[in-house]
Amino acid sequence: MDKISDFLNFEFKPLQVNDTVADAENLFLDFNYSHFPVLEHDVYIGSIAKDDVEILSTTTLINEHKFSLHRFFVRSTMNWFDVFEEFSKNHTNILPVLDDKNQYVGFYELDDVLHFLNETTFVKEDGGVIVIEKETTDFTFSQICQIVESNDSKVLGVFISNTTPTLTQITLKISQSNFNEIIQTFRRYNYTILSEHQEDSYLAGLKERSDYLDKYLNI
Repeated sequence: MDKISDFLNFEFKPLQVNDTVADAENLFLDFNYSHFPVLEHDVYIGSIAKDDVEILSTTTLINEHKFSLHRFFVRSTMNWFDVFEEFSKNHTNILPVLDDKNQYVGFYELDDVLHFLNETTFVKEDGGVIVIEKETTDFTFSQICQIVESNDSKVLGVFISNTTPTLTQITLKISQSNFNEIIQTFRRYNYTILSEHQEDSYLAGLKERSDYLDKYLNI
């Protein structure tokens, strides 16, 4: 399987602070990205958003709008799991990549990372799927992995299946062991379980109590 660093992209040159907003606008017309990286003296200082460009004066310089740049980036040494988390946290389809000397070396595109995901064990290995949901500001992939691994199972794959400004939906594929314990642990950490599972003793208990109540009321 490829390494995620094999998907490093150099399709365009990043913008410079002395470029105009019109230059950025033209890039957004040519490429379907949510952001573009901006450099100052060859140093990455942030990314300009398409939504911002649409409301800024096209004759002004990007340098005049540095306060509105988005500062996210990833390192060339980061694993795909951390890269995927940054895509989710920043609601972007492009991530600038810096080396360990903070030099801009290219970017990752979300579609390429999704392709990489399809080559992982998420698709290729047998396992069970759980769909969970939590407030966007209150979850991390590292916590999700910890919950699964603390129940003697392992994460085979994960991806963001839906997002809103307040909630993020995550689809997990895990090895088929201790399924019920994993589900209950997610609940204790205030995750909502969106998928249905025969192994879910919590829902089974609710159904049992509901059936008992129906029987009692019908006496």
